[in-house]
Amino acid sequence: MAFPPSEMPTLPETAELTTLMIHGSTYETTLTKKFQMRKRWTPHDSKCVVCVIPGVIQKLYVKSGSTIHRGEPLLVLEAMKMQNDIVAPSEGKVKKIFVELGAQVAKGQVLLELW
Repeated sequence: MAFPPSEMPTLPETAELTTLMIHGSTYETTLTKKFQMRKRWTPHDSKCVVCVIPGVIQKLYVKSGSTIHRGEPLLVLEAMKMQNDIVAPSEGKVKKIFVELGAQVAKGQVLLELW
């Protein structure tokens, strides 16, 4: 939106400008405090199987040292009265199991470590 020079909005004295580079173009903008305090994205560790919803472990199909193939069921997680098969994200072996049968698990908790 174009403003005549006399009506151009001004920034408060305390506002900090941040420079962004988007597809080769440079922009200066202010960022909200909420945006600056956000939880930063971190890449997923492909060797850890992490719980995506709180629930209870109903079955364990593998044990430490088991060889697994992509898509093979590892365990059953009951969440919101539904049985969810948690499957292997890749081929490999089960290095360590961090849960046991009947255990309550929280979102974000590591269930298994693969290698």
